[in-house]
Amino acid sequence: MDLGLKNKVVLITGASGGIGQATAQMFSEEGTKVALCFHANKKGAEKLAGKLPGEYILIECDVSNEADMEKAFGNVVKKFGKVDIVIANAGIAIPKEAPIYEMESARFDEVISKNLKGAWLTAKEFFKVLKQTRPESASLIFVSSTSGIFGEEGHSEYSASKAALIGLTKTLKNELVRIVPMGRVNAVAPGWVWTPMTEQFISDKEAVLEALQTKALRRIGRPNEIASVIVALASDKIFSHVTGQIIAIDGGMDGRIIWTPDDIDLDKA
Repeated sequence: MDLGLKNKVVLITGASGGIGQATAQMFSEEGTKVALCFHANKKGAEKLAGKLPGEYILIECDVSNEADMEKAFGNVVKKFGKVDIVIANAGIAIPKEAPIYEMESARFDEVISKNLKGAWLTAKEFFKVLKQTRPESASLIFVSSTSGIFGEEGHSEYSASKAALIGLTKTLKNELVRIVPMGRVNAVAPGWVWTPMTEQFISDKEAVLEALQTKALRRIGRPNEIASVIVALASDKIFSHVTGQIIAIDGGMDGRIIWTPDDIDLDKA
């Protein structure tokens, strides 16, 4: 099915990560021009770029740095003349659990800076570009998490950052249409996904079992399963009347245990 994305310009933050790479690949296969924003994983970004079938630009930037983000969007506009779609995907998570009474403020500040401030700055610079280009439509998609819906014990800073993206989605959908009449803002909320970042959290059998006991489909998600929803959601052709929504991509996750360990086949996880 043609999603109507050909020649659209897409900027993806965190493009060198698991979900970011899968998303960039799918967008490129749909005929878009892709801006790959990365920070720490330059080799991963360069390797990804070499696989893309379409045009791209590599941009090294820190999403929590306003000057970096302003420069990043400027470089994309300079090369492609516009930005149609933005995927605010960059983020970090710290594997070690810490109850709030033991958590250091520096840890909280670091996660909030990358996950929330970074997404906020990404949206800010996108909106500034849209005020100049004034297209008929545009799409901003935040990558939140089920942690922002159900919470995550021992990771209050991460849950807070991802929950805040939900509030940002609900707010910015109303701000965007004042600039772009058919502009849309949505978020996806992945559950557990097999990526290098989340593998730090579920690296042993017990952790996987604990995660799967809350999921109807009894398996961990794959990056391409998140990416396919993101790409479809960005399409005005099939999701033109969807905005302000939080799409959970979590295999039917509940905030409770619905399976026993005996019900789960780890070979299919």
